Amino acid sequence: MELAYRDITYCKNVGAKRADILRSELGVRTAMDMLRQVPYKYIDRSRFYRIAELDDEDTYVQIIGTVTEWHTIGIGKAQRLSATFNDGTHQCELVWFQGVKYVKLQRGIKYLLFGKPSRFQHIYNFVHPELTPWDKVTPEMTQGLEPYYNTTDKMKRVGLNSKAMRSIIAELLPDLKMGVPDTIGADILQQYRLMSLTDALINVHFPKDTAAMQNARARLKFEELFFVQLQILRQMKRREQNPGFQMPLVGSRFHALYKSLPFDLTNAQKRVIHEIHDDLKSGKQMNRLLQGDVGSGKTLVALLCCLLAVDNSYQTCIMAPTEILANQHYETLKTFLAPLGDAVHVALLTGSTTAKNRVPIHNGLMNGTIHILIGTHALLEDAVQWQNLGLVIIDEQHRFGVAQRAKLWTKSRSGSGPEQAMQVVAPHILVMTATPIPRTLAMTVYGDLHVSIIDELPPGRKPIQTIHYPLNRRAQVYSFIRTQIQAGRQIYVVFPLIKENEKLDLRDLENGFNELCEAFPEYKISMVHGQMKATDKDLQMQRFASGETQILVATTVIEVGVNVPNATVMMIQNAERFGLSQLHQLRGRVGRGGDQSYCILLTDSEISSDTRKRMDIMVATNDGFRIAEADLQLRGPGDLEGTLQSGTPFDLHIANLATDGQLVALARQAAMDILDKDPLLEDERNRMYKRQLDLLRAEKPLWGDIS
Repeated sequence: MELAYRDITYCKNVGAKRADILRSELGVRTAMDMLRQVPYKYIDRSRFYRIAELDDEDTYVQIIGTVTEWHTIGIGKAQRLSATFNDGTHQCELVWFQGVKYVKLQRGIKYLLFGKPSRFQHIYNFVHPELTPWDKVTPEMTQGLEPYYNTTDKMKRVGLNSKAMRSIIAELLPDLKMGVPDTIGADILQQYRLMSLTDALINVHFPKDTAAMQNARARLKFEELFFVQLQILRQMKRREQNPGFQMPLVGSRFHALYKSLPFDLTNAQKRVIHEIHDDLKSGKQMNRLLQGDVGSGKTLVALLCCLLAVDNSYQTCIMAPTEILANQHYETLKTFLAPLGDAVHVALLTGSTTAKNRVPIHNGLMNGTIHILIGTHALLEDAVQWQNLGLVIIDEQHRFGVAQRAKLWTKSRSGSGPEQAMQVVAPHILVMTATPIPRTLAMTVYGDLHVSIIDELPPGRKPIQTIHYPLNRRAQVYSFIRTQIQAGRQIYVVFPLIKENEKLDLRDLENGFNELCEAFPEYKISMVHGQMKATDKDLQMQRFASGETQILVATTVIEVGVNVPNATVMMIQNAERFGLSQLHQLRGRVGRGGDQSYCILLTDSEISSDTRKRMDIMVATNDGFRIAEADLQLRGPGDLEGTLQSGTPFDLHIANLATDGQLVALARQAAMDILDKDPLLEDERNRMYKRQLDLLRAEKPLWGDIS
């Protein structure tokens, strides 16, 4: 029976009980599923160490020597066994805390010691090492790379540790060597110099050398990324055929606003507006991602795009994740649109909007008198219906669930002309983010969207100076803050928590607020956090924005959407508790006026090497894209808050977006070459790809139709 169809229950060394655990814990149902369990690391068993040459960086080593003495300490469950091991150059200590009665030691015989060394009081010791009499050592134990497999506690309870996994896979090796059907065509294998699937599976589990192992892993990573890209690009090509509202006119409202601006748009803003308008007038539905660093002018670009739609008799909406950001957009748009008088009607709808005030908004949307609606999740309510919604703009879209975003797609069901009256046409979609997305992540998570980037800041913006201080220099920081306030500037102070958490030992927001009140008794201080009522929060924000208060103490609720040009200092308490992208977002709250601005990162004196790297990166650059790449490298894609979520095409098991950027690009190119020639995958040689995509699609539903 083919490995792909052989039930794991009937594989050697498995059985019904282990099979149930493998299915529930790893999703392993067949022999081929088992072969797809790729080792997470390898230990070189061909090298033998001397105790004298051990290093603190060593992970696992093997040493040949003898046990010179041993003794047990304690009784019962507290009993442990300690032994001295000598290789003729030095000696080390071996310790067993469990299973002591099963450890049999003999003097005068040669052993192979295998384990992970650690140093204690200048002496290396091994906890629970493998100790094998030399006459019991097999060639396999000292040759090549030994694979190690991820296991769970449930698996270990039925004896499914890494060694057992290796044993099960070894029993499948003879059948595997007979060959398995490949998932990638010979032309691609040859073009990209990839192993066959058979060779890759053999060498990923039992590599003859490091080069074979690396080539095997590269092949399996490429395969995984190739099918992700094939699905993404196939979805993009399918969506490019979706009809879209045509908006060719650049009308009077757009021109009026453009001429009223007291400054020139940057070249990047002009380029992006042209890209978006090309989509709007194409007759196809737009699905575009707009990236722009903090302060690059995305809101103005969004407004001008709204006016393109309004001038073509369509309504638009801007959906933001928080009321603070929605209010900020509303105030910003009203300021920009003031010279246009009553030509454009903008409304705001949030959870705080009263029932009384909702009625005219609902009516205005239905009769078309409201041109632009700004809001939060309230826009998704069933009662909110448009007469002619043509453009949807979603800001910081990763904060919304996919199913929530999908509801907006159904809000407009007809075009503006009678010939479109019965046609279902989805609105154009513009997704905005101020969180720069690394290229490899953009090609995967957002790979089915066209991308526009505002990579230029408005003229006159001075780079923010970032400084890293330990907490014990807070007095010096307070002195600097006082000079800034005396010069008429305002200050943000951000804390990671709201209430004290003794376990984490962090300075909490409430204590910090009280301390700042004592340190600056002559100044007024506001406090904002996520657990406040929206009205109280807005009141405090307005006090700060109007200059009534000089210091705003807050949590990350101010990460996006707060625009106070007079604020010149961002002080972040316990900066080690924040990721790089979040620190960059917070820093972007200052530097919005013409004055020199500063970001002060306060951390504990003792910080980890990763934290030190993060702080050094923040001090070294203001470039959000460089910071995002560094964040991806340091934290990995799974840890980037809000970036990976439901809506990603497939789970990645072996490929890593943080380290496999080159493979992502190659896989995308291979997929693009196929779809350019055969977008429906109808050719005989491409039907294997369609079958594989259908299989993957059945395992995880796709949300591609809704960005």
